[in-house]
Amino acid sequence: MTRQSNTDFQPGNTAVRNPKHSDPGVTQLRELGFDPAAPAAERLAKLRELRGKSPATDHAIGRALGEINDPGAAELLVEMEADATGAMRREIRRSIYKLRQHDIEVREPEISRGPQLTAPSETGLTGYMSPIDAEGAQIVWLVKARNQGGVTRLWGLISESEGLAGVQNHSISRRELKTQHDELEKQADVKLVEIDPQLADFILCDAYRRTPEGERGKVGTFYALRSEITGAPTPTELAHPIYSQLAEESAQEPALDLLKEPELQQYRIPPEQLQPYVEEVNRAEESMLVVSRSSREDRITSAIEKAIVEILRGERAMRLRRRLEDTALYMLKTGRRQQAGWAAAAAARMRDGADLKTVPFFKTLVQMQLGAILSAETERKQAEPRLIMTPAEALRVQQEQQARLRGRR
Repeated sequence: MTRQSNTDFQPGNTAVRNPKHSDPGVTQLRELGFDPAAPAAERLAKLRELRGKSPATDHAIGRALGEINDPGAAELLVEMEADATGAMRREIRRSIYKLRQHDIEVREPEISRGPQLTAPSETGLTGYMSPIDAEGAQIVWLVKARNQGGVTRLWGLISESEGLAGVQNHSISRRELKTQHDELEKQADVKLVEIDPQLADFILCDAYRRTPEGERGKVGTFYALRSEITGAPTPTELAHPIYSQLAEESAQEPALDLLKEPELQQYRIPPEQLQPYVEEVNRAEESMLVVSRSSREDRITSAIEKAIVEILRGERAMRLRRRLEDTALYMLKTGRRQQAGWAAAAAARMRDGADLKTVPFFKTLVQMQLGAILSAETERKQAEPRLIMTPAEALRVQQEQQARLRGRR
């Protein structure tokens, strides 16, 4: 992603004065009377006056404010962010990031979209979660301290595809809780990190809602078990805490290096969902004798983009977004803030309804998934015995068989 120069709006910058190199947003603001060489107070007053004329103007204002190193620019950005979504909000977060690099203090907006995690309505609650493994499984604990000592723990096994796969309540001592915590980490070779209890509650309730009716008999007492831990209303929506904890990072582009992290390397789109697009890529590859190389590449790119649009939508998109959100939090809790920021940025693109086929991270993710299936198919075909042989190959096989027969006599 190309970063804006800190001098884009400074006097004497030829990139601003030369129309060939001018940012279209800057040009639009100049046409509306904005002078990038004016004192900060005048620029801020003009931008505030222009705000709300059109989405394009607001987008340009959001970018321009990042070049005004003044607390007034910070305040206006905070005001704009309260109602911003999608690309507009990302532009605002980039400008906030730039101001903070210049030691301009920018407070977080008081109003945020969607239900937020608030202070727990009940004391003594603690949440824990594991990362999501290669099979899409995750362990979540919701723990409540007991007045008479010890704790009651609601244990849930979450499945991306099946919802709530298992649930139990246990009343145990704190020593037993710690022992079981440590044993789980040792056996699974992962960390069980502490999280906000409301997030743990949401994950469990959301998983139960996704459990197929025919499978709910196995976990049918979930709400009764939950009532022993908390009397709070069942949560139905959640603004994940990563968007406030990683606000600046989530406004950036998700880095492709995120795909090298073990949590993302384990992610798999079901092969049966990818198969139609694998066949489309195979047809493009097989047409190499009748079309140009560029035409083949266009067909392959088209197949990848089609897979992104048709697969990463609806429930599957929501599940991937939730995976990215929880993964970002897990990475943050285990000391990997940079990687957590990448995951949060990818999740934010999905939350904001971005066109995922234009986001390099998602394009590469699907391309890698298709490539893995194509490689497996190639290896399988190479290992299979050939049914059609040339005369020379047939003669050689016959001679080898006769040699083996003579050796047995």
